[in-house]
Amino acid sequence: MPENIQALVLKFLKFGLVGFSGLVIDFGVTFLVKEKLKWNKYVANSMGFILASVNNYTLNRIWTFNSLDPEIGWQFSKFMLVAVIGLFFNNLIVYLLTERVRFNFYLSKFFAIVIVFLWNFLINYLYTFN
Repeated sequence: MPENIQALVLKFLKFGLVGFSGLVIDFGVTFLVKEKLKWNKYVANSMGFILASVNNYTLNRIWTFNSLDPEIGWQFSKFMLVAVIGLFFNNLIVYLLTERVRFNFYLSKFFAIVIVFLWNFLINYLYTFN
């Protein structure tokens, strides 16, 4: 593999590991808020997604992309913009799969996370950490 392809694959794998840590946070918070606190499933979904996004920014900045950009606030803003757009996609997918297709909520959430993961990697690679 050429050097640039290897580097991209390594970043993708690291992004995936970071994403897995975010998945644990996302599902954990969503479950706690939805099932234990009995809040609305979309509010719970959003809270889990946002907290996972903050975790993912920190780990991706340090480990995946080795970013030394001194404009941390600007970079974090870009990351969160991508995350908020991803959150819209996430909630839309969860809505469509649970309300229209009648899939289980957590299965729908899993599918949404996989699709949004691909979106997040591509846009963060090209835009946030470029």
